[in-house]
Amino acid sequence: MERTERAYELSRLLEQRRGSGETWLEFLRVPALSMGIYVLQAGADDPQEPHTEDEVYYIASGRGRLKVGDRDMEFGPGSLLFVPASAVHRFHDLREELTALVFFAPAEGTQAAPRPLPGPRVVA
Repeated sequence: MERTERAYELSRLLEQRRGSGETWLEFLRVPALSMGIYVLQAGADDPQEPHTEDEVYYIASGRGRLKVGDRDMEFGPGSLLFVPASAVHRFHDLREELTALVFFAPAEGTQAAPRPLPGPRVVA
């Protein structure tokens, strides 16, 4: 894969995401990293599932809470939130529209899902 420098304007990415009608827009993907914009309306439910990669959220706008496992964190504009791979997490109590830049390392979806531990063996 050829790697080239890129520059992005947040306002253009937000327009592109809005035009898609989706809550998520990935705009960068290289093997070691992917980035996107995630937007949720105030009061919305966060439908995401755990990811197999570490992720960092940079909160561009919005206020609310992020629950990661048993920990519940307040966030606002400028917050940086780390979520380890495979952690159950969910945005909630969104008092304002949330706009987050999301960084996955390595790129989202590139890690194998954890395999379940083998169950007990029955020997007949």
